[in-house]
Amino acid sequence: MPKISGISHKDAVRALEKAGFSVVRQSGHIVMGNGERRLTIPRGNPINAFTMGGIAKDAGLSPEAFRKLL
Repeated sequence: MPKISGISHKDAVRALEKAGFSVVRQSGHIVMGNGERRLTIPRGNPINAFTMGGIAKDAGLSPEAFRKLL
């Protein structure tokens, strides 16, 4: 699993919005979608490195591509 460490949930949401995702709903977690995929982002600061790597993978992004969006 790719690691992306030290990312806050706000930075993750901002980066995923640049990748074409939008916020669907918010509560304890933030749910984002782009029509094909749906992602759930926890509101932890910072997000666990393995969790963030999994979210980037689910979004169809490599860790390098995700870091460029930050």
